[in-house]
Amino acid sequence: MLASKQTSQFDPTCRKCRRLTQYLDEVNQDYPDYHCGPVAPFGDPAASLLVVGLAPGKHGANATGRPFTGDYAGILLYQTLHQFGFASKPESLNSKDGLVLKNCRITNAVKCLPPENKPTTQEVNECGAYLKAELVTCRKGTVVLALGAVAHKAVLKAFDLTQSKFPFKHGLKHRINEHITLVDSYHCSRYNTQTRRLTSSMFERVFKDIKELLS
Repeated sequence: MLASKQTSQFDPTCRKCRRLTQYLDEVNQDYPDYHCGPVAPFGDPAASLLVVGLAPGKHGANATGRPFTGDYAGILLYQTLHQFGFASKPESLNSKDGLVLKNCRITNAVKCLPPENKPTTQEVNECGAYLKAELVTCRKGTVVLALGAVAHKAVLKAFDLTQSKFPFKHGLKHRINEHITLVDSYHCSRYNTQTRRLTSSMFERVFKDIKELLS
């Protein structure tokens, strides 16, 4: 069962979080051509794979308006999505580059850019209604890939589950209910890939498991 908190469809004009909206306004002053607003999920709403990230990057999704697009964090993700047949191209440059996701959808736990890429617990909870609305539509057999601990916790909260029973660990798989399996991975951030906390082979192993689950 999903948590009782009300679901909400994505709102591109949402300004509920005062700290985030103030920060977006500040960034927009410096970069008037940036998207600087809530970033919509990207891909097929009925997809069997839902990828959940943390939040838009300042010069990435916050600039382009597409999740994991335009900054370092998206490099490994889109390369791997393409490698495993989930994306038509190995690189996501901007929202008009013609890239198409196949049986895949990408979203974030927090839809707006947070200062220093660190949303507060309250901001994650506020945005949880949007994530919950996406999870409600998941069909039987869906795999949810959580990129990082924040995304993992946000998914669990939508189902009113605790991390003590479903701990975050890279490569771990959790059977949430008859519809959804949650798969964990370290976030494909610049820091994680450059320090080799997350390597391409580790990420590929996660996607091999996902393909097996979907088959």
